[in-house]
Amino acid sequence: MCGPAGSGKSTVARALEVDGMARLSFDEEAWRRGIHSQPLAEEVRLEIESHLRQRLLDLVRSQADVVLDYSFWSRRMRDDYRALLRPLGVEPETIYLATPRKLALARVRARAGHEANCVQLTDDLAAAYFDNFEVPTSDEGPLTVVA
Repeated sequence: MCGPAGSGKSTVARALEVDGMARLSFDEEAWRRGIHSQPLAEEVRLEIESHLRQRLLDLVRSQADVVLDYSFWSRRMRDDYRALLRPLGVEPETIYLATPRKLALARVRARAGHEANCVQLTDDLAAAYFDNFEVPTSDEGPLTVVA
C-alpha cells in the first residue's frame, strides 16, 4: 500500500487481508506498543520497522502473500523494500491510493483517535504528510493506481 494519511490504505489493506493476505501495519504495531500519537520518535520508528521487516521476511519465506499497510511516502523507502525482497525472488507491487488532497485531509480531520488507524494528526502535520508525499511511478516496478 502506498499513500498519504487519509488516503484509504488501511481500508484497502483490510480487504486484501480478508482475501487471504497477511497484513502488517506500522500504525497497529505502534498502537500495540502503547504509542497513540504521531509522529513517532526516530528510535521507536526504527525499532518498529526492524520488527516488521523481520516479520515480512518470515512471512515471505513461508510463501505467504503480504500487504504492507504503510504510507511508503518516499521513493527511497519503496526502493529499500524492493531491495530487501529481491534476493527472495519477490517483485513487490505498489498499490497507490491517489486520493485528492481535500478528501484525505478531511478524513484525517474526522479521526476520533480511538484506534490505531484513526490516530489524530494536527491539520498542519496532515497537510505536511500529504504535501511531502512522493507519488510512485511505473519506473519503480509494478504499480496499480486506485483513484
